[in-house]
This record gives sequence, structure tokens and C-alpha cells, in this order.
Amino acid sequence: NCAFCGSVIPGDRWEKLDEHFDKESEKLESDIIALVARIETEKSTVSTALSINKDNFYSRFHDKLDELDGELKDAIERYCNSLDVLATQLADRKDDILSKREFTRPDNTSSQLDSVWGKYDVIRDESNSFSSSLDAEQTKARQVLRLKEVSDYLVTIRYAEQISALESHKRQREAAEQAKRKIEDEIRAKEELLSSKRRELNDEEKGAKKVNEYLNNFFGHRFLSLQARKSEPPGEEQRRIRFEVIRDGKKAYHLSEGECSLLAFCYFLAKLNDTETWDEKPIIWVDDPISSLDGNHIFFLFSLLRTEIVSKGKFEQLFVSTHNLEFLKYLKRLNGSYVGSDGKPKGYQKAYFVVARQDKNSIIKVMPKYLKEYVTEFNYLFHQIYKSAAIEAIDDTNYKVFYSFGNNARKFLEIYLYYRYPDDRPIEEKLGQFFGEDNVPAVLTDRINNEYSHLCGVFERGSLPVEVPEMQTVARQIIERLMEDEEQYSALLKSVGEPVEDKVPT
Repeated sequence: NCAFCGSVIPGDRWEKLDEHFDKESEKLESDIIALVARIETEKSTVSTALSINKDNFYSRFHDKLDELDGELKDAIERYCNSLDVLATQLADRKDDILSKREFTRPDNTSSQLDSVWGKYDVIRDESNSFSSSLDAEQTKARQVLRLKEVSDYLVTIRYAEQISALESHKRQREAAEQAKRKIEDEIRAKEELLSSKRRELNDEEKGAKKVNEYLNNFFGHRFLSLQARKSEPPGEEQRRIRFEVIRDGKKAYHLSEGECSLLAFCYFLAKLNDTETWDEKPIIWVDDPISSLDGNHIFFLFSLLRTEIVSKGKFEQLFVSTHNLEFLKYLKRLNGSYVGSDGKPKGYQKAYFVVARQDKNSIIKVMPKYLKEYVTEFNYLFHQIYKSAAIEAIDDTNYKVFYSFGNNARKFLEIYLYYRYPDDRPIEEKLGQFFGEDNVPAVLTDRINNEYSHLCGVFERGSLPVEVPEMQTVARQIIERLMEDEEQYSALLKSVGEPVEDKVPT
């Protein structure tokens, strides 16, 4: 109720009162912010409003300017301090906008700035007056001095003799330029003749036949061929060669991406035999040549790479990039040799790298061992189990093999048992069938696989050391069971570079 009249205050009246005080507070706050900004602008402006540069005055005025510069800096400092006092009070008012505060008026130091400005004007007028009286004499003296310097310089450099020598050199240069143009014309004529002879040697018809030979012999594309077309456009003396892709005797259109890759690679190999690269060993980079090719074409392309480039040694360095693991498997078979400076054959040096992406950048790193040395992950997993079974003494150099044994054994048995028993039985039943009547190895293996690859609900297992003897027992039991298939076991040993043996490694 209203304290004066006692009537009920309506709800919209309260809203108007709140809105009134909110708007007034916001307006006051925005005014304070604007004024503080003006104070900061004033502080930055006043320091540059008057700049005293002694270089614009004669030396006789420098002492006065130094004294005036000191007064100016003192005045600016006092003026900025006064502005800081205002800014501080405004900031306090903004932080507590509802409380009443006493205003402390700062010192008005603007008169000191006006005084400095007036003194500067006086010195400037004195300098200008001094300049006006010297202009005429200075102009005359400068002209005489300039002419004297020019005359002395001409005598020093022997100007007349230099002019005569320049004329003589100019005549010699014109004669030499004429002789140069004549020699350039002769060189141009001989280069054109040489180019013409090269074109005659570089028979594109033979190149097209070589491409077709590659297509037919290596890829079986007897329905796809390349033909060279000769043309002489009007106004051009040089012969131009164009190639057409022929399919079943007709010009081919809409080639697939794989067909384009085959043609481009065959043409590249044919170009290695032309006059520009004959008897040369270029650095060759083959960038992902198997894109959009099926398995047969991938092998044929590898065969062509091996027989036409590696076996013939037509390169200084050979780089082959691929994203296809099947093609990488074939590339590992590339071997060759060259005759060294001592006349003895030497094997090519090979290295494997991978391009690894890191955020927006990519880096080249040495290829991991599991990609470089193993054909598949299955071979790698077998090798790790074999190493675990063959270790004689546990030390710091081989202890890490057992830390990953649980995962390695689990993945290996999942792959192996899937292909040995391709049904949907649980892994426990397949393990029992794999190890036979003796159920102990199956139970022990299942425990190792679960507890050491998943912890399998036994959380405290992760805080205990790895039980190496138990794992080595499982590894030897797996190897012993694999040895029953002698052919497969021998092939696995060969694939990981281990000697073939007929007993469990100890």
C-alpha cells in the first residue's frame, strides 16, 4: 500500500518504477564509460600534440628548446595525473553506482600546457625571422659552392677523356653486338637442325607399339591399344604427334580410371627408351600406380615394374608410393643388383617409409617393423607367441614380450580357430577341441587370454606383476599344438624368418 494515501499500488506501477531506475543506472554507467574513454584518448593525444624537433631549428635555439622540452614533459605529466584522478573517481563510481560520493576536483594544469605552447611559438617566430634574412646569401653561397664542387669533380675524373673513351667503347659494343647476333642466328639454325634430327630418331610409332606390347603381354588388354597420329597445323613447321586410344579398332571414349592408369604407366615406361633418357639413369618416382586396379592388374603392374625398371637397372633412384597393402606385399619382393666401381655386383639398398598425418600436416617416418617385415598381422602374432615360447631367460631386454602376450595370443587364436573351425561355437569350445582331450591347456589359455588382455573383472590383476612362467607355458602349448600340422608350421616359421625345426622351442 502507498505510505501516503494508503491505496493499493498496482503491479504495472512497480514495473514502471523498476524500469525507470534500471534505465537511469544504465545511462549513467554508459556515460561513465564514454567519459573514461575520452580521458584515455585525451592522455594519448596530449603526449603527441606538441613535438619539439631540434633538427628543424638553428643550433643557437637548441638550448632554449631543451629547456622548453623539459617544461613540456613536466606539464604533460601533471596534466595526465589530473586526468588519472578523474578516471579513478569515475571507475569507483561505476563499480558502486548507487552510493553517494564526494567529488575531488583535480588540479587544472592546462594553463601550463598553454604557456609551453606560447613559448614554442615565440621560438619558432624567432627562427623564421632568422631564416628570412639568410635566404638570399645562402642561395648564392650554395650555388657558388655547387659549381666549385662540379668543376673540381670534372677535373678529378678527367671528364673530357672519359667522354672520348665512352664514344670509342660504344662503337666497339655495336660491332660486337652485330657479331653476337650473327653467331646467335647460326646457333639457332643448328639447334633447329639438331631438333629435327632428334624428332627423326624419336619414332613415336615405335613408342606406341611398345605401349601396346606392354598392354598385351603384361595386362592382356588386346582390345585396347595406342596409335600415333601425325599432324602439321597451319603456320607451324614442327611436326606434332598426337596419340589416340583404340578399342576394338575404333577410337575409344569414356575410359575407366583403371584404364587411364594402365595407359599412363605403359606410356611412362616406353618414354624411358626414347632419345632423351637413352643411356641415362634418371630418378624415378611412381606415385600410387595401382589406383582403381583389380588384383590381377596389380600383380601384372608389379611384374612390369620389376622386369622393365628394376631388372634392367634403368634408374639412379626409384621411389614407389602406394596405399594398397597388397601392392606393398609385392613390392617387398623387389630385388636387384648393380655393378659397383670395383666391378662386383652389389644389391640395391632398400628402405620403407610411411606418411603419417598429424592434424593438418603430414610427416615421413620409418615404416614400423610389423608392416615392413611381416606379410600379415597373423604372421606377426605367431612370431610374438613363438618368441614367448623360445625365451630361455627372462631379462629386461625381452620382458616386454610377455606384457602384450595376452592380446597377441587372444587375437592369434581368434583368427586361427575361425578358419580351423568356421562355425559359431564359443571360443571356449573351440579351444577345447584345439587342445584335444587334455582340458588343462584350454582352461589355462582361456584364463591368460581373458585376464591379461581384458583383466576380465579382476581389477586387482592390473596392479600385480605379470606371471611370466604361466604365459610361457601357454605359448609352448600353442606352438606344440601347431606343430602337428608340419607344412603350415614350417611355412609360418619361414614367413617370420625363423629356422624350421621339429621341436617346441625352449
